[in-house]
Order: sequence, then structure tokens, then C-alpha cells
Amino acid sequence: MRKSNCLAMILAGGRGSRLGVLTKDQAKPGLLFGGKYRIIDFPLSNCRNSGINTVGILTQYQPLELNWYVGNGSSWDLDSDRGGAYILPPYESDGGSNWYRGTADAIYQNLNFIEMVGDDYVLILSGDHIYSMDYAKMLAFHKKHQAKVTIATIRVPWDEASRFGIMVADETMRINKFQEKPAKPESNLASMGIYIFDRDVLESYLKADAKDEKSEHDFGKNVIPAMLKDKLPLYAYPFEGYWKDVGTIDSLWQANMDLIADEPPLDLNNPAWRIYSASQSMPPHFVGPEGSAKSSIVAEGSAILGNVINSIIFYDVTIEKGAKVSNSVILPGTVIKKGAVVDKAIIGERCVIHDGAVVQNEDGSIAVLGRNEEKLAAKKGEA
Repeated sequence: MRKSNCLAMILAGGRGSRLGVLTKDQAKPGLLFGGKYRIIDFPLSNCRNSGINTVGILTQYQPLELNWYVGNGSSWDLDSDRGGAYILPPYESDGGSNWYRGTADAIYQNLNFIEMVGDDYVLILSGDHIYSMDYAKMLAFHKKHQAKVTIATIRVPWDEASRFGIMVADETMRINKFQEKPAKPESNLASMGIYIFDRDVLESYLKADAKDEKSEHDFGKNVIPAMLKDKLPLYAYPFEGYWKDVGTIDSLWQANMDLIADEPPLDLNNPAWRIYSASQSMPPHFVGPEGSAKSSIVAEGSAILGNVINSIIFYDVTIEKGAKVSNSVILPGTVIKKGAVVDKAIIGERCVIHDGAVVQNEDGSIAVLGRNEEKLAAKKGEA
């Protein structure tokens, strides 16, 4: 595989507080997704498929499970002598020790790593989005336009534009204005949180930002506006395809449900663009004589003795006889016992839904259980 001369840095230290109990003891990029994956599999696989061989993974919040999962990067073919996968937690230097204080500060604290690798371009990625993207095409766009910074963008519905950082660009896609979650957006070109920088420009602006005591040390709020103020050539790379920010319970559930649509907007079966994972090796799944699974993804090692429809069933899950699971995501090791009903829910790892129990919110919202929780059947007279 070719050497890209581009280093990738994945921001993977986010807590994901809006995901509640699902991220109580692990970072958001480590969340399970789609029957066999974790969210971080998507940027890592995109790097591998794009010919980017060296990847730094910046961790902070509850990093142990994510560190264990990534390991030396072998699952994504990033363990070769052409590059590598490097876990980069906060550390103590001669200037003291600091937690990462923002996206820009996280990269700033690892400038020595960037300089050590020595690539001319730095690709900065969020570790918590679901999408397939060829970063090599974005890098070619960056070079063609002689940009100093290129920001990946996607068109969003106008009524949703106020939720995003918005780029206002001319007909050549050169950015002339950035609006952070504007009340009255001038464009619907939303930032995807994916940046390519010329390395020397990145280093210069991060060092200046680190000295600014009033800065929030954030790319969108501080660094990009400073570059626009200095009239640097910043360009918007137009991405067309599926992209999902899974930062809420609703968006995470919907992204899973998208995989089992009649025509899935994200194709995980594309042989030219595989999504790789360090998944468990287990025996094939089993569907019993009275079991059924319709319009669902069922991972290996699961036993379906009840009825499953329109759901994502991870590995090592047991659905007992008479149980009904619909419109739900069931994470590994969970047991749904006889006669239980689960509808429109995300059930965490190693949960037990006892005989006759019901997991379903009456208001139609998504029910969520965290790891190792149990749900008992309601007693007579209880709702």
C-alpha cells in the first residue's frame, strides 16, 4: 500500500455524556455498533482503506477498554513497518501535566509526536461518527487547491443547519466565513469535524492558541476562526454519502436501525471498502425450532429461541423461547428470558431481562439499560 505522507490523529477521548449509562464506564468511540463493530472501527478502517498507515489515537475519558480494543492496530493492518497505531493519552512533561482541555489542545500536547512522524499533512478526525470516506480523495482535493486547511463538509437540511458549525464558501469552495451553530445560517454546508492541515500551519496556530488564556482551545471556536481572520486559504471538501454523529441515544439507535432498512444508506457489505473490527471469534448463531429472526442482524454465538424482528443482535446473546424482541439493539452477553418483551430499546452488555419482564417506554422514547442491569417482571398491580 502506498505511503500517503499524511498522519491521522483521531480524537477519541470524548465522554459522550448525552449517551447516559452507555458511556458510564467507557469512552464514546468504544461503543458497540451494528452487531460486531465499535464506533472507532469506522475512522480506523477509513484510514486503512485510504492508504494512511500511521494513526495517533488520543484517549482520555475511561480509556482502558478502548486501549485494549485497539491494541497495536493489527485488526486494521496498522501494525506494519510502514506505520503504526499509537495510543496517545495525556502525559506529564517538564512543563507539568494537563488533561486535554479541548480538541486543539489535545493535538497541541502531541506536537512532538507529529514532528517525530514527520509527514507533511495532518488529518484530524473525530472518533465518534459512523461513515465510510476515502481520505485520499480529500487529500488530493487539498493539494489541488493549494489549501492550507481543508474541512470536510456535508449538506444538511436547512432546518437543521443551526445545530452545526456552518461553512460559507464561494463557487471554488474556498471558505470565507465560519458560523458556529448560527441562529440564521447563511449556508447549509456543515462541518463534519474532519480536517486536513499543512503540518507547518497547524503547528504555528496551535502554538499561538496555547498562549491565549482566553481561548477554549477548540478547532471550531478558536483555531479555524483565527485562520480565516488571517485570510489563509481554507477550503470546504464536499462529501456526499452517509454520515451520522451518534452523540445521542436517538441518533445511536437510528444509526443501528439504518443498517436493517430495505435499502441501507450505509453499505457494510462493500468488498472495496471493508469496515474491519477486532471482533470476537465465536461459533455460528443458532435459530431454534420455534425461533425466528426477520429484518434483523444476528451476530455469531447468539441463540434465537424466541422471536426477533427489526433488531440488531450482538454476539453471545440468548433470546429464550416465547421472548419477543423488536426495534431494538441487544449488546453482547445479554439474556432475554422466557416471555419477556423488549421493544424500541438499547440493552447494554450482560443484562438479564427476566421471565415476563417488559422493556418498553410508554411514551415511545427509546428505553435504555446499562451494563449488567436486570429487569424484573412487574408485580401484579404495578405498571
